[in-house]
Amino acid sequence: MLSRNRWSLAGIFLSVFAAPLLFAQKEIPPEGGPPKPFHSPARDVFTLPNGLKVTLARYGMIPKVTVELALRGGYLLEPKGKDGVANLMAALMKEGTASRTAKQIADDAARFGGNITVRASADQVTIHAEGLSDSADKMIALVADVALHPAFPESQLARLKTDQLRAISIARSTPQTIAEERFRKIVYGDNGYGRVLPDETALKSVTVEDIKAYYTKQFVASDARLYIAGDYSGNLRPAVQTAFAAWSKGESPDIPKIEAETKRTLDVVDRPGAPQSTIYMGLPVITPGNQNYILLQVANSLLGGSFMSRITSNIREDKGYTYSPYSLLETNAQNGVWAQHADVTTKDTGASLHEINSEIDRLRREAPPQKELTGIQNGMAGIFILRNSSREGIVNMLNFVDLHRLPSDYLDTYIGKMYAVKPPDVQGMMEKYIDPSKMTIVVVGDKSQIDPQLAPYRPKH
Repeated sequence: MLSRNRWSLAGIFLSVFAAPLLFAQKEIPPEGGPPKPFHSPARDVFTLPNGLKVTLARYGMIPKVTVELALRGGYLLEPKGKDGVANLMAALMKEGTASRTAKQIADDAARFGGNITVRASADQVTIHAEGLSDSADKMIALVADVALHPAFPESQLARLKTDQLRAISIARSTPQTIAEERFRKIVYGDNGYGRVLPDETALKSVTVEDIKAYYTKQFVASDARLYIAGDYSGNLRPAVQTAFAAWSKGESPDIPKIEAETKRTLDVVDRPGAPQSTIYMGLPVITPGNQNYILLQVANSLLGGSFMSRITSNIREDKGYTYSPYSLLETNAQNGVWAQHADVTTKDTGASLHEINSEIDRLRREAPPQKELTGIQNGMAGIFILRNSSREGIVNMLNFVDLHRLPSDYLDTYIGKMYAVKPPDVQGMMEKYIDPSKMTIVVVGDKSQIDPQLAPYRPKH
């Protein structure tokens, strides 16, 4: 007992008398230096006679390569009443080619030191592969085989439908998916941009003949791009030419034009007994090809698009209404949307909307302090460099630049343009593009509890 008391007294002495000394020794970290410019890897860009555009980029020191074939169209090319055909086609393409079974495709990818995936999105279908540098030519040939010679075995279609229907059912049980589906439907309507998940009835109706017809429209060399990035040796042009030379040029698909609608709407989805509400609100804005896009990115990051943002500080740190709110600029090949997401406690649904709108209004009225803006810009620069610090990141950004028809120096000039944004520019972007009176608001929650809270946000007719 005596020993324990002696140590207790010693601890008290240290905590009372030594603490000021410890705090006195704490120093403010030095200011960071000027940002270093970002230099994207040198690129070898060429076009095959059939129209396939190819970009080769030597990057990194790990002996691996990333190969990605991207084709424009995606969900926008799905026939009416057959939504889901793009995802089924993507899944079925890995089930075999004219010369390989599904197992052989997987085994070959593994033997080349990597894997291969096929994905569909609103704007594109992509075939993505990773492999060892010394097998780069073989991986290129494997991607070409999957792309150009799919077998589309009908025996696998029922299983793939079952898998996708199960995944759709699970996704649609979450309030986040429900909110996003309602929001996109209001903003875009019934098309590839307006659909988050396919209609189950439409998916069930898809046949192998539907998939083949969609494939014929989607897979044309004249509208495709091939990206290869990594630490490879030698010249990969001959491997690309050998693998893809026989691909028919075809006609570029007629991709429908989709307009995004600005509409002041409050849409409430009832989830009786829900302990929290999911808020999804936003409006159409500009695309990356607009000269103001980088300015708007900075404004969004300061408003709600980063952990240091004002909305996050307000409703997460200060009020405790939510755990992880975030805003973002969602872009597709034709449109852009600014959207704010938040899962908030039911009793604070109205208060959360009030605080979000208050932060928007404040930034529309007053330019932010330079110190706050600089902190946001430093964070954005770090994230940009991290995103472009891998083979996959480089390929993603090269695809992004091509999809949005951006200048070839976009990656190299991004950080400089982002740091050139000044406080008045942020306020100007908010005034020009982020107008609460034009926003679509979707709330998924217990209607009996949240309806009275939402009264101030109902459109006035």
